[in-house]
Amino acid sequence: MNRLSGKVGVITGAAGGIGAAAARTFAAEGAVVGLLDRPGHALDALAAELGPAAVALPADVTGEASVAAAFAAWAGAHERADFVYVCAGQQLHDVDGRAGDVSLDTWERTIAVNLTGAFLTVKHALPALCAAPSGSLILCGSPTGLSMSGGGNTAYGASKAGMMALARIVAADYAAEGVRANIIVPGTTRTPLIEPLLADPQVHAALLAGAPIGRLGTPADLTGIAVFLAGDESRYATGATFAVDGGLTVR
Repeated sequence: MNRLSGKVGVITGAAGGIGAAAARTFAAEGAVVGLLDRPGHALDALAAELGPAAVALPADVTGEASVAAAFAAWAGAHERADFVYVCAGQQLHDVDGRAGDVSLDTWERTIAVNLTGAFLTVKHALPALCAAPSGSLILCGSPTGLSMSGGGNTAYGASKAGMMALARIVAADYAAEGVRANIIVPGTTRTPLIEPLLADPQVHAALLAGAPIGRLGTPADLTGIAVFLAGDESRYATGATFAVDGGLTVR
């Protein structure tokens, strides 16, 4: 406990799934967490649950003015961000597919959240990260951006590959300012994002078969590596990819 005592930072996509699990764990470890997500009951409920350990930052990551306003509000309460964890994501299972079958609308909607949203978050988070003694940027990637598991997910896989490249570029460009940037690659993780897929028994079985460890992941499986990367124990790690995927990318 208290591995993040005295740390302050922001998590995007914080109202549910991987982001919410991280927010709860970071708060339990002593951090004050900015919860950046679309306004709504889930965001309000989590902020109320965490109390003084949380600051609600209602925003839409696809809009620059919205993201800029959220980080301006954060700066009004905290002069720095020791960590920024980018978890906001979207996967349009019903309309994504092979490149020749994907509509421009599907492509643009996916890129807007996963890649443009990550870029806007990074852009407006950098002043706060640079103000920290060792600002840690963490991006939640995907095996679909690394391996053939992305087959049939053109828009999603491409957006995640771009996001992971963004982390490496930031690691190179901002090392002199004390900013580190790393990537967490989860495997198939039970979140609202993939529940529609798991409702199909055949798809569920196929996804389960892809994990040598023998089960699907949960958001709690990713909190340990996230705490490590957000804290001082990872001070020499940057530009790296940390797979926490049940062995999916080993295949």
